[in-house]
Amino acid sequence: MNQQHTLKGPVHIKGVGLHTGVDVELVILPAPVDHGFKFQRVDMEGEPIIDALATNVVSTDRGTTLTKGEAKVFTTEHVLAALVGLGIDNALIQLNAPETPILDGSSKPFIDAINKVGVEAQEAAKNEFVIDEVIRYYNEEEDIEIIALPAEEYQVTVMVDYQTKVLGSQNAHIDHINEFATEIAPARTFSFLHELEFLLDNGLIQGGDLNNAIVYVDKEVNDDTMAKLRKAFDKDSVKVKPNGILDNLDLHFPNEAARHKLLDVIGDLALAGRSIRGRIIATKPGHKANTEFAKMLQNIIKKNDSKPKAPKVDYSVPPVYEVTDIMARLPHRPPFLLVDRILEISESHVVGMKAVTMNEPFFVGHFPGAPVMPGVLQVEAMAQVGGILALSTVPDPENYLTFFLKIDGVKFKQKVMPGDTLTFRLELTQPIRRGIVQMKGQAFVGDHLVTEAELMAQITKEK
Repeated sequence: MNQQHTLKGPVHIKGVGLHTGVDVELVILPAPVDHGFKFQRVDMEGEPIIDALATNVVSTDRGTTLTKGEAKVFTTEHVLAALVGLGIDNALIQLNAPETPILDGSSKPFIDAINKVGVEAQEAAKNEFVIDEVIRYYNEEEDIEIIALPAEEYQVTVMVDYQTKVLGSQNAHIDHINEFATEIAPARTFSFLHELEFLLDNGLIQGGDLNNAIVYVDKEVNDDTMAKLRKAFDKDSVKVKPNGILDNLDLHFPNEAARHKLLDVIGDLALAGRSIRGRIIATKPGHKANTEFAKMLQNIIKKNDSKPKAPKVDYSVPPVYEVTDIMARLPHRPPFLLVDRILEISESHVVGMKAVTMNEPFFVGHFPGAPVMPGVLQVEAMAQVGGILALSTVPDPENYLTFFLKIDGVKFKQKVMPGDTLTFRLELTQPIRRGIVQMKGQAFVGDHLVTEAELMAQITKEK
Protein backbone atom coordinates (compact mmCIF):
# COMPACT_ATOMS: atom_id res chain seq x y z
CA MET A 1 0.00 0.00 0.00
CA ASN A 2 3.00 2.32 -0.17
CA GLN A 3 2.28 2.73 -3.89
CA GLN A 4 -0.48 4.79 -5.45
CA HIS A 5 -3.52 2.84 -6.64
CA THR A 6 -6.29 3.23 -9.20
CA LEU A 7 -9.02 1.05 -10.67
CA LYS A 8 -8.31 -1.72 -13.16
CA GLY A 9 -11.17 -0.53 -15.37
CA PRO A 10 -14.31 1.62 -15.45
CA VAL A 11 -17.08 1.12 -12.89
CA HIS A 12 -20.69 1.85 -13.96
CA ILE A 13 -23.37 2.62 -11.37
CA LYS A 14 -26.94 3.82 -11.95
CA GLY A 15 -29.31 5.30 -9.41
CA VAL A 16 -31.20 8.38 -8.33
CA GLY A 17 -30.09 11.48 -6.44
CA LEU A 18 -31.53 11.68 -2.93
CA HIS A 19 -32.29 15.39 -2.94
CA THR A 20 -32.76 16.09 -6.65
CA GLY A 21 -34.67 12.92 -7.53
CA VAL A 22 -32.85 12.88 -10.87
CA ASP A 23 -31.76 9.60 -12.48
CA VAL A 24 -27.98 9.49 -12.77
CA GLU A 25 -25.36 7.26 -14.31
CA LEU A 26 -22.03 7.46 -12.55
CA VAL A 27 -18.84 6.08 -14.06
CA ILE A 28 -15.62 5.81 -12.05
CA LEU A 29 -12.60 5.70 -14.36
CA PRO A 30 -8.94 4.83 -13.71
CA ALA A 31 -6.67 7.88 -13.55
CA PRO A 32 -2.89 8.43 -13.80
CA VAL A 33 -0.55 8.92 -10.85
CA ASP A 34 -0.90 12.16 -8.87
CA HIS A 35 -4.33 12.76 -10.44
CA GLY A 36 -6.26 12.54 -7.19
CA PHE A 37 -10.06 12.52 -7.20
CA LYS A 38 -11.99 14.63 -9.70
CA PHE A 39 -15.66 14.84 -10.68
CA GLN A 40 -16.75 15.48 -14.26
CA ARG A 41 -20.19 16.64 -15.35
CA VAL A 42 -20.45 14.99 -18.78
CA ASP A 43 -23.98 16.34 -19.24
CA MET A 44 -22.79 19.95 -19.37
CA GLU A 45 -21.20 21.89 -22.20
CA GLY A 46 -17.45 21.44 -22.16
CA GLU A 47 -17.79 18.55 -19.66
CA PRO A 48 -16.31 20.58 -16.77
CA ILE A 49 -14.10 18.89 -14.19
CA ILE A 50 -14.26 19.72 -10.49
CA ASP A 51 -11.28 18.87 -8.28
CA ALA A 52 -12.36 17.04 -5.13
CA LEU A 53 -10.83 19.62 -2.81
CA ALA A 54 -12.15 21.39 0.27
CA THR A 55 -11.62 24.77 -1.37
CA ASN A 56 -14.31 23.79 -3.90
CA VAL A 57 -16.99 23.10 -1.27
CA VAL A 58 -19.94 25.41 -1.81
CA SER A 59 -22.54 23.86 0.51
CA THR A 60 -22.72 21.33 3.34
CA ASP A 61 -26.51 21.36 3.72
CA ARG A 62 -27.62 17.68 3.96
CA GLY A 63 -24.46 16.60 2.13
CA THR A 64 -21.22 17.93 0.67
CA THR A 65 -21.52 19.87 -2.58
CA LEU A 66 -18.58 20.78 -4.81
CA THR A 67 -18.58 23.45 -7.48
CA LYS A 68 -16.53 24.97 -10.26
CA GLY A 69 -18.10 27.75 -12.25
CA GLU A 70 -21.63 26.69 -13.16
CA ALA A 71 -20.93 23.00 -12.50
CA LYS A 72 -21.99 21.41 -9.21
CA VAL A 73 -21.96 17.91 -7.77
CA PHE A 74 -24.14 17.13 -4.73
CA THR A 75 -23.62 14.41 -2.12
CA THR A 76 -20.01 13.55 -2.89
CA GLU A 77 -19.08 11.98 0.44
CA HIS A 78 -20.26 8.36 -0.01
CA VAL A 79 -18.39 7.63 -3.23
CA LEU A 80 -15.25 9.41 -1.98
CA ALA A 81 -15.35 7.39 1.25
CA ALA A 82 -15.51 4.17 -0.80
CA LEU A 83 -12.47 5.16 -2.86
CA VAL A 84 -10.44 6.04 0.24
CA GLY A 85 -11.62 2.90 2.00
CA LEU A 86 -10.25 0.74 -0.82
CA GLY A 87 -6.88 2.50 -0.83
CA ILE A 88 -7.49 4.22 -4.17
CA ASP A 89 -5.58 7.44 -4.81
CA ASN A 90 -6.53 8.36 -8.37
CA ALA A 91 -9.95 8.28 -10.06
CA LEU A 92 -12.11 10.35 -12.39
CA ILE A 93 -15.78 10.26 -11.39
CA GLN A 94 -18.06 11.07 -14.30
CA LEU A 95 -21.78 11.69 -13.90
CA ASN A 96 -24.55 12.86 -16.19
CA ALA A 97 -26.58 14.67 -13.51
CA PRO A 98 -25.87 17.06 -10.63
CA GLU A 99 -25.99 14.48 -7.82
CA THR A 100 -24.36 11.13 -7.12
CA PRO A 101 -26.79 8.21 -6.68
CA ILE A 102 -27.92 7.60 -3.11
CA LEU A 103 -28.36 3.81 -3.68
CA ASP A 104 -28.95 2.26 -0.24
CA GLY A 105 -27.63 5.32 1.62
CA SER A 106 -24.21 3.82 2.35
CA SER A 107 -20.86 3.31 0.61
CA LYS A 108 -21.31 -0.45 0.24
CA PRO A 109 -22.76 -0.45 -3.32
CA PHE A 110 -19.75 1.61 -4.49
CA ILE A 111 -17.38 -0.79 -2.69
CA ASP A 112 -19.08 -3.82 -4.27
CA ALA A 113 -19.01 -2.33 -7.78
CA ILE A 114 -15.33 -1.36 -7.52
CA ASN A 115 -14.37 -4.78 -6.15
CA LYS A 116 -15.89 -6.44 -9.23
CA VAL A 117 -13.46 -4.49 -11.41
CA GLY A 118 -10.48 -4.52 -9.04
CA VAL A 119 -7.76 -2.15 -7.89
CA GLU A 120 -4.19 -2.02 -9.18
CA ALA A 121 -0.93 -0.51 -7.98
CA GLN A 122 0.74 2.26 -9.95
CA GLU A 123 4.41 3.06 -10.53
CA ALA A 124 4.60 5.88 -8.01
CA ALA A 125 4.89 6.18 -4.25
CA LYS A 126 1.75 7.09 -2.31
CA ASN A 127 1.79 10.82 -1.64
CA GLU A 128 0.60 10.79 1.97
CA PHE A 129 -0.06 13.64 4.33
CA VAL A 130 1.68 12.43 7.47
CA ILE A 131 0.30 14.00 10.63
CA ASP A 132 3.38 14.90 12.69
CA GLU A 133 1.80 17.32 15.16
CA VAL A 134 -1.56 17.92 16.79
CA ILE A 135 -4.04 19.72 14.53
CA ARG A 136 -7.27 20.89 16.18
CA TYR A 137 -10.56 22.28 14.93
CA TYR A 138 -13.17 23.47 17.44
CA ASN A 139 -16.56 25.04 16.92
CA GLU A 140 -17.47 26.48 20.31
CA GLU A 141 -21.02 27.38 19.34
CA GLU A 142 -21.91 23.80 18.37
CA ASP A 143 -19.33 22.08 20.62
CA ILE A 144 -17.84 20.21 17.66
CA GLU A 145 -14.20 19.14 17.85
CA ILE A 146 -11.97 17.35 15.35
CA ILE A 147 -8.36 16.52 16.24
CA ALA A 148 -5.61 14.94 14.14
CA LEU A 149 -2.78 13.15 15.96
CA PRO A 150 0.34 11.31 14.77
CA ALA A 151 -0.18 7.57 14.14
CA GLU A 152 1.32 4.85 11.95
CA GLU A 153 -2.01 4.15 10.19
CA TYR A 154 -5.09 6.08 9.11
CA GLN A 155 -7.28 5.65 12.18
CA VAL A 156 -10.62 7.33 12.85
CA THR A 157 -12.72 7.62 16.00
CA VAL A 158 -16.13 9.30 15.98
CA MET A 159 -18.31 10.17 18.97
CA VAL A 160 -21.87 11.48 18.61
CA ASP A 161 -24.52 12.50 21.11
CA TYR A 162 -27.99 13.40 19.90
CA GLN A 163 -29.47 13.62 23.40
CA THR A 164 -32.71 11.91 22.43
CA LYS A 165 -34.36 8.80 23.86
CA VAL A 166 -34.27 7.00 20.54
CA LEU A 167 -30.64 7.87 19.75
CA GLY A 168 -28.30 8.99 22.49
CA SER A 169 -24.51 8.70 22.68
CA GLN A 170 -22.65 6.42 20.26
CA ASN A 171 -19.09 5.96 19.08
CA ALA A 172 -17.32 4.12 16.28
CA HIS A 173 -13.67 3.44 15.51
CA ILE A 174 -11.36 1.86 12.95
CA ASP A 175 -7.66 1.16 13.52
CA HIS A 176 -6.78 0.70 9.84
CA ILE A 177 -8.42 1.91 6.66
CA ASN A 178 -8.71 -1.69 5.40
CA GLU A 179 -11.45 -2.18 8.03
CA PHE A 180 -13.65 0.33 6.21
CA ALA A 181 -15.21 -2.03 3.63
CA THR A 182 -16.70 -4.39 6.22
CA GLU A 183 -17.07 -2.28 9.35
CA ILE A 184 -18.10 1.15 8.04
CA ALA A 185 -19.19 1.02 4.38
CA PRO A 186 -22.53 -0.77 5.06
CA ALA A 187 -23.64 1.91 7.57
CA ARG A 188 -26.54 3.82 6.00
CA THR A 189 -27.46 7.45 6.22
CA PHE A 190 -30.09 8.35 8.78
CA SER A 191 -32.54 11.06 9.67
CA PHE A 192 -34.82 11.98 12.54
CA LEU A 193 -38.52 12.01 11.79
CA HIS A 194 -38.87 15.75 12.42
CA GLU A 195 -36.07 16.41 9.89
CA LEU A 196 -37.65 14.08 7.35
CA GLU A 197 -41.00 15.84 7.65
CA PHE A 198 -39.35 19.22 7.09
CA LEU A 199 -37.53 17.94 4.00
CA LEU A 200 -40.69 16.42 2.57
CA ASP A 201 -42.81 19.48 3.31
CA ASN A 202 -40.26 21.69 1.53
CA GLY A 203 -39.64 19.45 -1.46
CA LEU A 204 -36.02 18.84 -0.50
CA ILE A 205 -35.91 15.05 -0.73
CA GLN A 206 -37.14 14.11 -4.19
CA GLY A 207 -35.28 10.84 -4.57
CA GLY A 208 -35.59 9.25 -1.17
CA ASP A 209 -37.55 6.20 -0.18
CA LEU A 210 -37.66 4.12 2.95
CA ASN A 211 -34.91 1.86 1.68
CA ASN A 212 -31.99 4.30 1.65
CA ALA A 213 -32.23 5.93 5.07
CA ILE A 214 -32.78 4.89 8.64
CA VAL A 215 -35.48 7.07 10.18
CA TYR A 216 -35.31 7.56 13.96
CA VAL A 217 -38.71 8.49 15.38
CA ASP A 218 -37.99 11.26 17.85
CA LYS A 219 -41.52 12.65 18.25
CA GLU A 220 -45.07 11.55 18.80
CA VAL A 221 -46.52 10.13 15.60
CA ASN A 222 -50.13 10.93 14.73
CA ASP A 223 -52.36 9.66 11.96
CA ASP A 224 -51.61 12.69 9.75
CA THR A 225 -47.87 12.03 9.94
CA MET A 226 -48.34 8.36 9.06
CA ALA A 227 -50.57 9.26 6.14
CA LYS A 228 -47.97 11.74 4.91
CA LEU A 229 -45.24 9.10 5.11
CA ARG A 230 -47.32 6.45 3.32
CA LYS A 231 -48.02 8.90 0.49
CA ALA A 232 -44.47 10.22 0.24
CA PHE A 233 -42.93 6.76 0.02
CA ASP A 234 -45.78 5.00 -1.76
CA LYS A 235 -46.27 2.42 1.00
CA ASP A 236 -49.48 0.78 2.16
CA SER A 237 -48.21 0.61 5.71
CA VAL A 238 -45.58 2.41 7.77
CA LYS A 239 -44.96 1.51 11.41
CA VAL A 240 -42.59 2.38 14.24
CA LYS A 241 -40.54 -0.58 15.46
CA PRO A 242 -39.90 -1.16 19.19
CA ASN A 243 -36.33 0.18 18.83
CA GLY A 244 -37.70 3.53 17.66
CA ILE A 245 -37.01 3.38 13.91
CA LEU A 246 -39.43 3.06 11.04
CA ASP A 247 -40.10 -0.51 10.00
CA ASN A 248 -38.57 -0.37 6.55
CA LEU A 249 -35.07 -1.37 7.68
CA ASP A 250 -33.22 -3.48 10.21
CA LEU A 251 -30.07 -1.98 11.67
CA HIS A 252 -26.81 -3.45 10.36
CA PHE A 253 -25.04 -2.40 13.57
CA PRO A 254 -26.30 -1.23 16.97
CA ASN A 255 -24.16 1.91 16.50
CA GLU A 256 -24.96 2.36 12.80
CA ALA A 257 -25.49 6.12 13.18
CA ALA A 258 -21.98 6.64 14.58
CA ARG A 259 -20.51 4.38 11.89
CA HIS A 260 -22.21 6.41 9.17
CA LYS A 261 -20.84 9.60 10.69
CA LEU A 262 -17.38 7.99 10.52
CA LEU A 263 -18.07 7.18 6.86
CA ASP A 264 -18.92 10.85 6.25
CA VAL A 265 -15.72 11.97 8.00
CA ILE A 266 -13.59 9.78 5.73
CA GLY A 267 -15.43 10.95 2.61
CA ASP A 268 -15.21 14.61 3.54
CA LEU A 269 -11.56 14.45 4.62
CA ALA A 270 -10.72 13.04 1.18
CA LEU A 271 -11.16 16.69 0.17
CA ALA A 272 -7.84 17.49 1.85
CA GLY A 273 -6.37 16.20 -1.41
CA ARG A 274 -4.06 13.55 0.01
CA SER A 275 -4.33 10.19 1.69
CA ILE A 276 -3.86 10.66 5.41
CA ARG A 277 -1.56 8.89 7.84
CA GLY A 278 -2.63 9.78 11.33
CA ARG A 279 -5.41 9.42 13.87
CA ILE A 280 -8.58 11.50 13.54
CA ILE A 281 -10.83 11.97 16.59
CA ALA A 282 -14.13 13.66 15.77
CA THR A 283 -16.70 14.65 18.39
CA LYS A 284 -20.19 15.45 17.04
CA PRO A 285 -18.94 15.89 13.46
CA GLY A 286 -21.01 17.06 10.51
CA HIS A 287 -20.34 17.96 6.89
CA LYS A 288 -19.65 21.61 7.68
CA ALA A 289 -17.08 20.83 10.39
CA ASN A 290 -15.58 17.97 8.36
CA THR A 291 -14.99 20.12 5.30
CA GLU A 292 -13.67 23.06 7.33
CA PHE A 293 -11.17 20.69 8.92
CA ALA A 294 -10.32 19.29 5.47
CA LYS A 295 -9.64 22.85 4.36
CA MET A 296 -7.27 23.29 7.33
CA LEU A 297 -5.43 20.13 6.26
CA GLN A 298 -5.35 21.27 2.63
CA ASN A 299 -3.77 24.58 3.67
CA ILE A 300 -1.15 22.78 5.78
CA ILE A 301 -0.37 20.46 2.86
CA LYS A 302 0.02 23.45 0.54
CA LYS A 303 2.37 25.13 3.03
CA ASN A 304 4.41 21.95 3.47
CA ASP A 305 4.66 21.45 -0.29
CA SER A 306 6.21 24.90 -0.62
CA LYS A 307 9.00 24.03 1.83
CA PRO A 308 12.33 22.84 0.40
CA LYS A 309 12.61 19.05 0.46
CA ALA A 310 15.82 17.37 1.52
CA PRO A 311 17.22 14.84 -0.97
CA LYS A 312 16.23 11.27 -0.20
CA VAL A 313 19.56 9.63 0.48
CA ASP A 314 20.22 5.90 0.85
CA TYR A 315 23.65 5.61 2.43
CA SER A 316 23.68 1.86 1.82
CA VAL A 317 24.07 2.56 -1.91
CA PRO A 318 27.71 3.11 -3.00
CA PRO A 319 28.38 6.80 -3.75
CA VAL A 320 29.03 8.11 -7.24
CA TYR A 321 32.36 9.55 -6.07
CA GLU A 322 34.36 8.72 -2.94
CA VAL A 323 36.74 11.33 -1.50
CA THR A 324 39.65 10.12 -3.65
CA ASP A 325 37.50 10.54 -6.77
CA ILE A 326 36.59 14.04 -5.62
CA MET A 327 40.26 14.98 -5.17
CA ALA A 328 40.95 13.79 -8.72
CA ARG A 329 38.48 16.42 -9.91
CA LEU A 330 38.90 19.29 -7.45
CA PRO A 331 42.17 21.04 -6.54
CA HIS A 332 41.16 21.27 -2.87
CA ARG A 333 42.90 19.20 -0.21
CA PRO A 334 42.38 18.70 3.54
CA PRO A 335 41.82 20.63 5.66
CA PHE A 336 40.08 22.74 3.02
CA LEU A 337 38.39 19.89 1.19
CA LEU A 338 34.86 20.08 2.57
CA VAL A 339 33.10 17.31 0.60
CA ASP A 340 33.18 13.65 1.61
CA ARG A 341 31.01 12.02 -1.06
CA ILE A 342 29.01 12.73 -4.19
CA LEU A 343 25.77 10.74 -3.97
CA GLU A 344 23.97 11.75 -7.17
CA ILE A 345 24.90 13.62 -10.32
CA SER A 346 23.12 14.36 -13.58
CA GLU A 347 23.40 16.94 -16.33
CA SER A 348 21.49 19.44 -14.20
CA HIS A 349 21.96 18.57 -10.53
CA VAL A 350 24.34 17.13 -7.97
CA VAL A 351 23.93 15.83 -4.41
CA GLY A 352 26.90 15.64 -2.04
CA MET A 353 27.49 15.23 1.67
CA LYS A 354 29.86 16.13 4.46
CA ALA A 355 30.00 14.60 7.92
CA VAL A 356 30.76 17.39 10.42
CA THR A 357 32.95 16.05 13.24
CA MET A 358 34.50 17.62 16.32
CA ASN A 359 37.91 17.02 14.71
CA GLU A 360 37.36 19.76 12.12
CA PRO A 361 40.28 22.23 12.43
CA PHE A 362 38.00 25.28 12.35
CA PHE A 363 36.34 24.26 15.64
CA VAL A 364 39.66 24.97 17.41
CA GLY A 365 39.23 28.70 17.02
CA HIS A 366 35.59 29.24 16.01
CA PHE A 367 33.39 29.38 19.11
CA PRO A 368 35.46 26.63 20.84
CA GLY A 369 33.12 26.70 23.85
CA ALA A 370 30.05 26.28 21.64
CA PRO A 371 31.26 24.77 18.36
CA VAL A 372 29.32 25.94 15.30
CA MET A 373 30.41 25.42 11.69
CA PRO A 374 31.12 28.85 10.14
CA GLY A 375 28.49 29.86 7.63
CA VAL A 376 31.11 30.87 5.08
CA LEU A 377 32.49 27.33 5.17
CA GLN A 378 29.01 25.90 4.65
CA VAL A 379 28.81 28.03 1.50
CA GLU A 380 32.31 26.92 0.49
CA ALA A 381 31.32 23.26 0.93
CA MET A 382 28.23 23.93 -1.18
CA ALA A 383 30.42 25.58 -3.82
CA GLN A 384 32.76 22.58 -3.92
CA VAL A 385 29.81 20.26 -4.53
CA GLY A 386 28.68 22.65 -7.26
CA GLY A 387 32.18 22.58 -8.68
CA ILE A 388 31.85 18.83 -9.23
CA LEU A 389 28.69 19.50 -11.28
CA ALA A 390 30.39 22.26 -13.26
CA LEU A 391 33.47 20.17 -14.04
CA SER A 392 31.35 17.18 -15.07
CA THR A 393 30.57 19.10 -18.27
CA VAL A 394 34.17 18.94 -19.55
CA PRO A 395 35.98 15.78 -20.72
CA ASP A 396 39.15 16.35 -18.67
CA PRO A 397 38.10 18.02 -15.39
CA GLU A 398 41.58 17.60 -13.92
CA ASN A 399 42.77 20.28 -16.34
CA TYR A 400 40.16 22.85 -15.32
CA LEU A 401 39.51 25.11 -12.35
CA THR A 402 36.21 26.56 -11.19
CA PHE A 403 36.23 30.14 -9.93
CA PHE A 404 33.13 31.56 -8.31
CA LEU A 405 32.06 34.96 -9.60
CA LYS A 406 29.05 35.76 -7.48
CA ILE A 407 27.07 34.54 -4.50
CA ASP A 408 23.57 35.91 -3.89
CA GLY A 409 20.63 35.27 -1.60
CA VAL A 410 22.62 33.54 1.12
CA LYS A 411 20.48 32.54 4.10
CA PHE A 412 21.49 30.65 7.21
CA LYS A 413 18.47 28.97 8.76
CA GLN A 414 19.93 26.78 11.48
CA LYS A 415 23.21 26.12 13.29
CA VAL A 416 25.41 23.28 12.06
CA MET A 417 27.26 21.53 14.87
CA PRO A 418 29.56 18.53 15.41
CA GLY A 419 27.68 15.31 14.74
CA ASP A 420 25.56 16.78 11.93
CA THR A 421 25.64 15.40 8.41
CA LEU A 422 25.28 18.06 5.75
CA THR A 423 23.52 17.05 2.54
CA PHE A 424 23.92 19.47 -0.37
CA ARG A 425 21.76 19.71 -3.44
CA LEU A 426 22.70 22.06 -6.28
CA GLU A 427 20.89 22.41 -9.58
CA LEU A 428 21.46 24.52 -12.65
CA THR A 429 19.15 27.50 -13.00
CA GLN A 430 20.38 28.27 -16.54
CA PRO A 431 22.10 26.18 -19.21
CA ILE A 432 25.90 26.50 -19.10
CA ARG A 433 27.07 29.02 -21.71
CA ARG A 434 30.70 30.01 -22.41
CA GLY A 435 31.80 28.32 -19.22
CA ILE A 436 29.42 30.34 -17.01
CA VAL A 437 27.57 28.16 -14.50
CA GLN A 438 24.55 29.42 -12.52
CA MET A 439 23.21 27.23 -9.72
CA LYS A 440 20.84 27.25 -6.79
CA GLY A 441 22.21 25.46 -3.75
CA GLN A 442 20.60 24.12 -0.59
CA ALA A 443 22.13 22.42 2.43
CA PHE A 444 20.15 20.19 4.79
CA VAL A 445 20.70 18.51 8.13
CA GLY A 446 18.16 15.71 8.14
CA ASP A 447 14.96 17.20 6.73
CA HIS A 448 15.79 20.74 7.87
CA LEU A 449 17.08 23.35 5.45
CA VAL A 450 20.10 25.01 7.09
CA THR A 451 21.65 27.08 4.29
CA GLU A 452 20.69 28.25 0.81
CA ALA A 453 22.40 30.41 -1.80
CA GLU A 454 22.52 31.28 -5.49
CA LEU A 455 25.96 30.73 -7.03
CA MET A 456 27.64 31.80 -10.26
CA ALA A 457 30.97 30.33 -11.39
CA GLN A 458 33.22 30.14 -14.40
CA ILE A 459 35.02 27.06 -15.65
CA THR A 460 38.57 27.97 -16.70
CA LYS A 461 41.21 25.74 -18.28
CA GLU A 462 44.61 25.75 -16.60
CA LYS A 463 47.42 27.12 -18.69
